[in-house]
Amino acid sequence: MRILANDGLNEEAVALLKKEGFTVETEKRSTDDLLGEIGSYDALLVRSATKVTREIIEAGTKNGGKLKIVGRGGVGTDNIDLEAAKECGVIVKFAPNGNTNATAEHALGLMFAVARKVPMAHRTLMGGVWHKKRFAGNELHGKTLGIIGCGRIGQCLAGKALGIGMKTVGYDLYQIQDSNVDYLESIDEVLKVSDFISLHTGGKNAIITEREFKLMKPTAYLINASRGSNVSEEALYNALKNGVIAGAALDCYEKEPKREGEAFQCSLHELDNIVMSAHLGASTKNAVRKTGLEIAEVVTKYLRRGDFGNSVNVGENVEQEGKRIYSIFITHEDKPGMFGKFGTALGELGVNIRENNSRFLSDCVQTVYVVHQEPNEEVRKKLMAIPGVKRVTY
Repeated sequence: MRILANDGLNEEAVALLKKEGFTVETEKRSTDDLLGEIGSYDALLVRSATKVTREIIEAGTKNGGKLKIVGRGGVGTDNIDLEAAKECGVIVKFAPNGNTNATAEHALGLMFAVARKVPMAHRTLMGGVWHKKRFAGNELHGKTLGIIGCGRIGQCLAGKALGIGMKTVGYDLYQIQDSNVDYLESIDEVLKVSDFISLHTGGKNAIITEREFKLMKPTAYLINASRGSNVSEEALYNALKNGVIAGAALDCYEKEPKREGEAFQCSLHELDNIVMSAHLGASTKNAVRKTGLEIAEVVTKYLRRGDFGNSVNVGENVEQEGKRIYSIFITHEDKPGMFGKFGTALGELGVNIRENNSRFLSDCVQTVYVVHQEPNEEVRKKLMAIPGVKRVTY
């Protein structure tokens, strides 16, 4: 099988895939080249640079195309048409864990930087001028950190914040039982009580606008290391310029250059109470290595064993599909044709097979069928009548 890592892949991950018997190519293709070549690849691996559009997915699947899976190194999948992939029978998986610590550390670093005014002090010293009183800052210890989006990165950041003596509150649609944050009922509540607000949520719409800035403390700092679209930059500019909040630190923006070294135009440049970095949250050697190995592993598991873990456009397991399921346990001889006979027998009884897993057991095989219809004695007896079947339970 052939794999194209169109946004590059670290050598260790490439070696892992080759060890599994895959052919791996890492030379970047343009959109036109992808449209012409993608049908010959079984898997396409990307980060944020390559836009996997409907056109590309259809080119990879129609007219005998082999494309089976798109792997995203990282968390966000905004650059992949998930619906088109679903319609064309292509699974989309991500590698969310490799970037978690790096992004959480960067968010914490931005908090320290803006609160202690480190970049501002650095800039004046590099210009040959000594200022001390001008850059008196604020400590993080004892302050309240409000986290909007309490998933992997939000929880990791909360753990680090607790370690330096901060109180952590947060809001998320899905609340984790063993959480590092005290959940509040709404984003508004988080904004009202927090000294620092850190965003770690997806989506394409602004969740911090002029209205939300008015809810914050005038001494509050906003941190955004998630999505540029999460914050209205016009509203942020006005809030910083007019003292509505004390400061902000950003790692992502509404409009970002597509290539290294390009000009970056942003009205926030002229302000002196903001810290900015160039989308560096996941840009560490450790994160690149861990993310590469993770995406190599999840893609291998799907292509070799049909594992749906880390899928984002289908359920990772049948329970997530929302339909009632039942299990049938069959102990049988390990010989060709058994699965076919099971499928025929269940089909004749109107039982729809959803999934089956099988493992070698002593001198036999134990197979578990996951089905949508509740099994009964008729099902058990029909399966028991198949030569080679030793035991059936449900």
